Amino acid sequence: MPCTLLARELARGCLGRRSCSLATARCVSVSAACREKERGWLKKMFVQKVDPRTDAHSNLLSKKETSSLYKLQLHNVKPENLEDYNKISAEALMKLHNDESYPCELVGSWNTWYGEQDQAVHLWRYIGGYPTLMDVMNKLRQNKEYLEFRRERSKMLHARKNQLLMEFSFWNEPLPRPGPNIYELRSYRLKPGTMIEWGNNWARAIRFRQENNEAVGGFFSQIGDLYMVHHLWAYKDLQNRDDTRNSAWRKRGWDENVYYTVPLIQQMESRIMIPQPFSPLQ
Repeated sequence: MPCTLLARELARGCLGRRSCSLATARCVSVSAACREKERGWLKKMFVQKVDPRTDAHSNLLSKKETSSLYKLQLHNVKPENLEDYNKISAEALMKLHNDESYPCELVGSWNTWYGEQDQAVHLWRYIGGYPTLMDVMNKLRQNKEYLEFRRERSKMLHARKNQLLMEFSFWNEPLPRPGPNIYELRSYRLKPGTMIEWGNNWARAIRFRQENNEAVGGFFSQIGDLYMVHHLWAYKDLQNRDDTRNSAWRKRGWDENVYYTVPLIQQMESRIMIPQPFSPLQ
């Protein structure tokens, strides 16, 4: 019973001045106890103990930063310009990839097949982390040939987006591979605060998805859309994708990973992508 109501009930039961004085004293004592109880309940409700941390989530989940900084580029191309876009991109990106004075590597380049249409996807690796990224950016600002490529490219785009990513420590290194393959980029927007839980579950579950060498790379965002996770998979074709995914469900433990990670997701998206002829991932 709330303290004010309890006080009124006690007051109604008073018999004589002395009884009322005793009742009032008791009411004051009970009211103080109630207030203290309510404060304790509110404190438990709104104040939670936070375990002290000595490192950022990114360092707990990722490989060493100097070897695992990636950039994901998403370009929405005007349909009538897609062929020309692919042509000028092949020349400019491979020139940058092969130039030893630029310490960056093109991991893969694709066009979407299923998912958002007329979209180009590029994945870059920066060997040396953030200092390398800034070094490359500063050099490109002085590269007249690359700046001309960007001007021409801008005429062909509806929109573009970049994300800086870290590589999950338990995933495969995304190395060049022969084709032909199709690739699936599965993107997950997680609920804030759940990245560690996601990583812990997938660190155990990734072994269920290695049977056909389909696991290419796993990444999480650092700059851009936050709490984003990207898993990159390779399959021979759509039927191979279906067979490989179904086989995971026959392995004991895969269902537990799905059970524990699905509640962490706010939104998810799948892109089926075809590698460009110049892409190191074929």
